[in-house]
Amino acid sequence: MSQITEQIHSSEISDILENSLNGQPPAENDYIRLLESDDSYLIGMVAGYLTRKQFGNKASFVNNIILNYTNVCITDCKFCAFYRPPGHEESYTLTLEEIESRVKTSWDMFKIRQVLIQGGHNPDLGIEYYENSFRMIRKKFPDVGVHGLSTSEVDTIAKVEKSSTKEILSRLKDSGLQSLPGAGAEILTDNVKQIISPKKIMTDDWIRIMKEAHTIGIPSSATMMYGHVETNHDISEHFKKIVELQKTTNGFMAFIPWSFEPNNTLMQKEGTVNFGAGGSELLKMIAISRLIFDGLIPHIQSSWLTNGVGMAQLALQYGADDFGGTLIGEEVVSCTGSRSTELTDKKIIDAIHQIGFDAVERDNFYETVSIR
Repeated sequence: MSQITEQIHSSEISDILENSLNGQPPAENDYIRLLESDDSYLIGMVAGYLTRKQFGNKASFVNNIILNYTNVCITDCKFCAFYRPPGHEESYTLTLEEIESRVKTSWDMFKIRQVLIQGGHNPDLGIEYYENSFRMIRKKFPDVGVHGLSTSEVDTIAKVEKSSTKEILSRLKDSGLQSLPGAGAEILTDNVKQIISPKKIMTDDWIRIMKEAHTIGIPSSATMMYGHVETNHDISEHFKKIVELQKTTNGFMAFIPWSFEPNNTLMQKEGTVNFGAGGSELLKMIAISRLIFDGLIPHIQSSWLTNGVGMAQLALQYGADDFGGTLIGEEVVSCTGSRSTELTDKKIIDAIHQIGFDAVERDNFYETVSIR
């Protein structure tokens, strides 16, 4: 760090960066200053230092598939190119047999450690569909973790069943659900949600359902989708809400900032957003996330899916410690035409080795499977 100490001293955010180096995360009133700063390189260098201090020259990844079990959805989110309304000729819902076949093929070919299960808000699916799917996966593939469903999917199931979300979460856990993705957060301010996803649950319900999950022993990720209609103030509020919930429950295993891709979405067609945020913004968000969540949320995940392997490698030097997953079979981002490539575990391992790091294959709970 000695070579950039002088640059830090001359920065307008020197107090924030120096405090971070001394183990004091940014205060809430510092979030806006970080977001408005042009010193992305310095923020990244400090974030990278904090990451290497905790993890050394290691970067983890998970060998996984995404099981997009249905594209039937009634929430009509303007940022989504994947969904189809009920009855649409292109709509689909996987059967239990199809789910088993996909998981078995992926286990046989790739020895996956996680199934990430996400889909649309399908009003025709009751809780038994999910219970049967989760039980089957855990019984037949015990080494494969079940990481599934957004808070808004849980809310939809509760409405279908005329039950509480807490009861739904309890039943899903009993049937094999082990952790929740952070999907559905987007930006945790209602003014943004009213524009991009007015039919989905609002901020307070996302936080409530996450808190319910954490309380009954279901850990999760937290996410942030940036690069659309949000302001720096909205992003700052998002960070604040995640920090507050983590201090209460300690249930978030990782934070994943990812950029909105507008291709083929209603937001692009309406002219609201015409292009993605790009790589430099990704690095800044990764770095700021590390500073804010240092000592609070252990893992920051890079985002290769929409930004490419090269940007993910840079993100590992800007505060990320986890490469994410192989994401075999992903269909949602693919519908925007923005998926960068298909990755296998070997390609991820090679990418990690190329920047001089050791690759750590992990499981669903970020526990080490092997050093690769």
